[in-house]
Amino acid sequence: MGWTGHSFLAMHEADVVVPAPGFVEHRLSEWFDGIAGTPADTAVYIQDSGLPGGTVFVMGGTHPNEPAASMAAVLLLERAHVTAGRLIVVPFANMMAFNHNSPQEGHPQAFHFALPDGSRRVFRYGSRATNAIYQWPAPDIYIHEPSGQNLAGSESSNLNRAHPGLPDGNLTQRLAYALLEMIRKEKVDLAFDLHEASPEYPVVNAIVAHEKSMELAAMVTMELEAAGIPMRLEPSPTNLRGLTHREWGDNSDVMPILMETGNPSQGRLRGRTDEALVLTGEDKFYAKASELGRLFIPYERDQPIDLRVARHVTAIMSFVEMLGMVKPEAEIAVDGVPSYGEIVERGLGAFLAPLPRS
Repeated sequence: MGWTGHSFLAMHEADVVVPAPGFVEHRLSEWFDGIAGTPADTAVYIQDSGLPGGTVFVMGGTHPNEPAASMAAVLLLERAHVTAGRLIVVPFANMMAFNHNSPQEGHPQAFHFALPDGSRRVFRYGSRATNAIYQWPAPDIYIHEPSGQNLAGSESSNLNRAHPGLPDGNLTQRLAYALLEMIRKEKVDLAFDLHEASPEYPVVNAIVAHEKSMELAAMVTMELEAAGIPMRLEPSPTNLRGLTHREWGDNSDVMPILMETGNPSQGRLRGRTDEALVLTGEDKFYAKASELGRLFIPYERDQPIDLRVARHVTAIMSFVEMLGMVKPEAEIAVDGVPSYGEIVERGLGAFLAPLPRS
């Protein structure tokens, strides 16, 4: 009982980040007080260059069992230096899903990275859904507002089915509403929602773009392909509601982008699900599926988190560099972020900041 209690409580300890100089920490409840004092409130980091330009928003942690998404946001938070415009980062969007695991999935509770100074950084591996202790019971049928689309009741706890949110809805819907309020009030020009998907899922290693974002997304996709980084480009479906790439674009002036990388620790074909699988992506069953042509990503016996984070970060930087071409008044400049090759070759741990010594 003591061991399990300690293990359970460890999931409720927030991950520590070390923001780069220039970032100022806020709380999401500053934009919507309907989540103030609740477990839905989360940290928002803003770096303002003080010079004219656009505003870019990067969000990880919509689904905490998609770790390359939150880690890409953490990397930007700890390395970025904004020299024009503003950068907003929310590394842990749904904090209510970071403190538990999905039942029966056998996921590890945490994963870690070794740093060059010999220290290590530990991050939680959470769930796709808001913890039931904050939102219970689930309805038999979840009716998305305002579209009226019917979904399985469990989706009422899925942040990426809750947008544009409701100010008086359940906690997940109020969290979605707060995120959109922040986008509107801060006049965000370009917004990213980072994800991961199973290697056997068709929309993987992909950019999903609202029609407002499609021209810019097409330019970025071509640049990535030319650099040897394969990327699919998918249009945001108009009849699938509740997702960021649809609702943010329909309900604000922002250009929304959702991105997916291939994560074997999420897939249904995987074998043992442990920290090693999360970090390396090495799995003999996926290797066999790749030989049989059943996957939608290149898979040569591994799919490490370093590669997955590198894909997200490199694509974001490409969008940032090209934003001014389609919206000149929204040009933004960011440096200090490692390249695709650097992240893949040296590993993510090489670019995470050591924790301050107490």
